[in-house]
Amino acid sequence: MGSLRRLIAVTALSLRTLPQRAGASAVAVVGVAGVVLVFVAVLSIAEGFQAALAGAGSPDTAIVMRGGSDSELSSALALADTRIIKDAAGVRRADSGPVASAELFVVVDVPKRTTGTIANVPLRGVELAAFGVREEVRLVEGRMFRPGTNEIIVGRMATTQFTGLDLGSVQRWGESTWEVVGIFEADGTLSESEIWCDARVLQPAYRRGDSFQSVLARLESPDVFDRFRSTLTTDPRLDVMVEREDTYYQGQSELVHALITGLGTVIAVLMGIGAVFGAVNTMYNAVAARTREIATLRAIGFSGSSVVVSVLLESALLSALGGVLGGTIAYAAFHGYQTATLNWQTFSQVSFAFNVTPALLVQGGLYALAMGILGGLFPAVRAARLPIVTALREL
Repeated sequence: MGSLRRLIAVTALSLRTLPQRAGASAVAVVGVAGVVLVFVAVLSIAEGFQAALAGAGSPDTAIVMRGGSDSELSSALALADTRIIKDAAGVRRADSGPVASAELFVVVDVPKRTTGTIANVPLRGVELAAFGVREEVRLVEGRMFRPGTNEIIVGRMATTQFTGLDLGSVQRWGESTWEVVGIFEADGTLSESEIWCDARVLQPAYRRGDSFQSVLARLESPDVFDRFRSTLTTDPRLDVMVEREDTYYQGQSELVHALITGLGTVIAVLMGIGAVFGAVNTMYNAVAARTREIATLRAIGFSGSSVVVSVLLESALLSALGGVLGGTIAYAAFHGYQTATLNWQTFSQVSFAFNVTPALLVQGGLYALAMGILGGLFPAVRAARLPIVTALREL
């Protein structure tokens, strides 16, 4: 208990002298805050991208593509194949028939609002059952496209990121002219990055005949997936691969997530090195300013370990303040900010919102503490090893 009391006394004395070193301390806090801000902001891009894709999937929905395909763009299914898939055991049934949508996926050129550069935006041909498969999709403006017409509905995020997709706009894609008649939302998931139309109208516009690229089927329950997959993959009439929708989109997000996370970590480490040197300089100055005070404490019986811990705690406190400041700014400035980036699996744009999660804020805080402890370690050891007689003679 005596050692603890001495440690508390030394630390309290150290903290009371902080106002005398306000300038140098503020520099350390700001430096750490900048590192945490960049770290959290960059990684929130990866989290937002992953959330947009992962949220689009459901464990009781299956996606069926041609065997060997790694995405819808490389898949092709004949009309007869889609009928077999829809009639398979395990597919949920409604009064209108199987809750399964045979779909066609192409990319169209649309300018970005911010830069005017041309981007690849997904144009998805669907069947009416698509709204039963994706229950999160709901119209919020305008109306549904009429089957058999060149009408399209556009995801909310796509309208905010790209020009020419507002309600009533007309576009020329493929061999057809398209009119925007509705805007839909899908809880911020991947579907909101897309443009939807009638698959039967999209086929001739891009000379696809009667072919599709995927079938999305709502299953009776997640438990029937294995039976559904076995039925299709063992059918001699088909050459298909079957995945749970959430697993498929999780895989789609891995490449971009890993790329952004790796880049963000490298940037944060490089900036962190600079912040550590700043903390070292700040704490060396603090030790120099308190040389006689530290020596006096040592002379009256306070141990060197108490001095080391007090210096480390001061450095950690300054870094923690920087971490809180950086995390707060990152959340206020970036959480929910909408942007778009390329999905390398489909070579099309995905609109998403930055996602500053509690886990990211905790990571940023721990990184700040690590920088503070590392930055205060050498000055703390120097303070503890400083000869008492020499230190007392210093002015």
